Amino acid sequence: MARLPRPDSIAPEPLYMVGAVSQYAGVAVAVNLFDDISPEGVALLRVLGGAVMIILLRRAWQRRWKARDLAWAAAFGTSLAAMNLTIYLSFDYLPIGNTIAIGFTGPILVAAVGTRTLRTAAALPLAAGGVVVLAGVEAEGTTRGVVFALLAAVFWAGYVVLGHRVAHGPVAVDGLGIGMLVGAAAISGFGASDVVRAIDSPVLMILGLTTGLLSNVVPYWIDQLVMKRITQRRFALLQALLPVTAVLVGLIALFQVPSLQELGGIALVIVAIVLSQAQAEATG
Repeated sequence: MARLPRPDSIAPEPLYMVGAVSQYAGVAVAVNLFDDISPEGVALLRVLGGAVMIILLRRAWQRRWKARDLAWAAAFGTSLAAMNLTIYLSFDYLPIGNTIAIGFTGPILVAAVGTRTLRTAAALPLAAGGVVVLAGVEAEGTTRGVVFALLAAVFWAGYVVLGHRVAHGPVAVDGLGIGMLVGAAAISGFGASDVVRAIDSPVLMILGLTTGLLSNVVPYWIDQLVMKRITQRRFALLQALLPVTAVLVGLIALFQVPSLQELGGIALVIVAIVLSQAQAEATG
């Protein structure tokens, strides 16, 4: 009987792609819940459900926790939860592809820190130009969507930096579960009432927890495995897969057909990513 390959035997890139597909499959489920639960409520269900699943699977309560490890995990989980919340709030106003392209400017900045080259100098304005183009798409509520996406970029940068610290520490995936639990508490004031209402509907609860499994447990667990094996800069650039994945999922699952202007803005961000990737490979 053939055995499944161990995660650490798979190259980081294809392993990360599994998480990317899972993440945006969960997003497609989540967006369809917005008619019944607010984006804040769905984000809270996603983070809380994911936290409980990981803690139960890892039996994280059996670990002896040091205050320093708890503090790093809490900071990481709070950044992760805030990223989830602001991305979902942006989804309520912008197509998935637009939000993720704008949000990805956070990881681009992380990847660019410490590099002073012509490629880096070109990548940052291109990314900024892509954001400007996407922000200029005319749609009701666009400004709010862009603001939420830019906030997500800040928290996304924090997720990369803090996540790398947790992945290389003694708690790793256990820190992910505990951190998400703290993060869920941090954003509970935004969506707790919606979660309470959702408890009365088994269907909504199942769909909300499915979002937590697909969008948090699978991809963020994989992220921890990948972060442990590659540099922070390389991981930030590996996330270049996400804007493309988001556009494809939005098109296939939600029928969000991007306009030429939107495709142009996303293309600028992707070119910036490619330039940054080339620089990262050139400098190791």
